[in-house]
Amino acid sequence: MSEGIVEVIVGRQRRRRWTVEEKLRIVAEAAEAGARIGDVAARHDMYPGLLFTWRRQVREGMLTERRAPVFLPVEMASTPDLPRPSEQIEPSTPRRIEIELNDGCRIKIDEGVGLASLRRVLTALRG
Repeated sequence: MSEGIVEVIVGRQRRRRWTVEEKLRIVAEAAEAGARIGDVAARHDMYPGLLFTWRRQVREGMLTERRAPVFLPVEMASTPDLPRPSEQIEPSTPRRIEIELNDGCRIKIDEGVGLASLRRVLTALRG
């Protein structure tokens, strides 16, 4: 009989949750010279297929470190002819905001744009 560690699982075990940092650390370990996917996966008690999936996600840019939000300066455009609060704004006057990204790309957003649509556009621009 071989000696080793035996793990007894009682009841129903849920999937493990890996943080992004853990995934990136394991992928980096697998990328080291001479590393074998099967050995790295065994060390972390996971299937090699999951490690291959994470490696693909890193290559495609889907699995990256979470960056802290960056605050950018905001400039207010001078608009001397703004209506006073007591005045009614005509419904035909579109309300719009403009966002300029670091790379010079500008996004003009009308008030009718939904939050989900705006998130999709910003996600696509970030890469």
